[in-house]
Amino acid sequence: MKIHSKEFGNFKFYRFGNTSFRDALRWLLALLVFSLFLMAGCATQTKISDLPAEDAPSFSSSGDEAMPGRWWQAFEDEQLNGLVDSALANNFNLRTAWQRLKTAEASVRRESASLFPWLDASAQGRSSRFGGNTVLRDNLSLDASASYEVDLWGRIRSQVEAERFRAEATRWDYKTAALSLSAEISRTWFQLLETRNQLELINHQIETNQKTLRLLKARFGSGQIRSVDILRQRRLLESTREQKATLQAGVEVLENRLAVLTGHPPQEAFNYQGDSLPDMPPLPETGLPAELLRRRPDVQSAFNALKAADKDVASAISNRYPRLSLSASLSSTASSNNVEDILNGWVSSFGGNLFAPLIYAGQRKAEVDRAEAVKKQRLYQYGQAVLTAYREVEDALVQEKKQREKIESIQKQLEMAQQSYEQLRLEYFNGMSDYLDVLTALDEKQRLQRDLLSARMTLLEYRITLYRALAGGFETGREEVSSEK
Repeated sequence: MKIHSKEFGNFKFYRFGNTSFRDALRWLLALLVFSLFLMAGCATQTKISDLPAEDAPSFSSSGDEAMPGRWWQAFEDEQLNGLVDSALANNFNLRTAWQRLKTAEASVRRESASLFPWLDASAQGRSSRFGGNTVLRDNLSLDASASYEVDLWGRIRSQVEAERFRAEATRWDYKTAALSLSAEISRTWFQLLETRNQLELINHQIETNQKTLRLLKARFGSGQIRSVDILRQRRLLESTREQKATLQAGVEVLENRLAVLTGHPPQEAFNYQGDSLPDMPPLPETGLPAELLRRRPDVQSAFNALKAADKDVASAISNRYPRLSLSASLSSTASSNNVEDILNGWVSSFGGNLFAPLIYAGQRKAEVDRAEAVKKQRLYQYGQAVLTAYREVEDALVQEKKQREKIESIQKQLEMAQQSYEQLRLEYFNGMSDYLDVLTALDEKQRLQRDLLSARMTLLEYRITLYRALAGGFETGREEVSSEK
């Protein structure tokens, strides 16, 4: 077999006259084996510094109950469970976060394609004619070409790994969004129940104030009280009616919020049967701070972003080193008079190119410095995420503890206010005290009743915050559907 060679710059081409298709495949196979052998070369490595703020003492307090994955089920509220499931399936913000994850996964597949040879094929036919139907020449050509960059220093692999870590960070971001959505649904649901309870309480207070007003008017007719006492009672009645209007608006606003969170328009009717706030579940076990870092999706997202930045540094360093790329091609041409030559007249070529960057005015060094600075940013962001995770747990623990003390104090105040009101009311109707004292005691008692409901709602919010701070990622149902596809 006759071999012809020709050099052009860094390339050296070999052409084999009348090479068979089987011989061409052998050359392509040899190219692939040679490339895989070179891929075993050393890759540039970087090292992440000691992670900040990971060593921390145990939390100030802890319960005995295991932390459930789907934490809202600890409240044993079936309607809440249904609302959260509906939100996880239909909430548009969560769907958007899921598509960001799919985008990141597609980016990983796109970058991974650079680890394998690229193969292109083309076919071309040409017919030349003169005048009417006189055929001068018909040609048919087939071409196939392959190209591959040998990843000598791990530049491409570092880019792929960086995208993988970014995709993993996006996955944890999706879990963070799902966790935040479940907390928002729970908080809004309990706020709706608390507002309805407040509305029921205010209706009772309006009824009480109306009865007192009627009693005062009856005594005024007999000349036993002053007209100013009636005016004061009317003012208290109007004040409670004003609060009722505010609460009615609050109920509708919270219903609209729940509808939108679950992916429905606010105009749709919202049917629910809840009428009272649930009892507080037992305090969950907080565990060790190191376990918290492995659970928290936002911390894991920051950690994967840090690892992605580390691989970006490795890729930037490798980009300063020489690159080796290989290429091969097959082509064949035949005329209309001898079509069988298309299978026998293959011409193959093989080439290699070694590219070495020399002078770029510091551009590639600047890119390394930029990647290093981004890596340090991610490192500090991770440290801040760790400290924030510790703080949120500690804040929720101390807030819940002090809120329980506050509720006990309000309950004691309410008992004393009730006793004071009953005693002053009795003295007033016996002519022993002024009605202003009775009115003040009644207003104080009703305010404490409303404050007690609000304080219980605040205690539930602190527990939700604690669950939110301790919880890890959980399956939303979309992951299983995606894996089946």
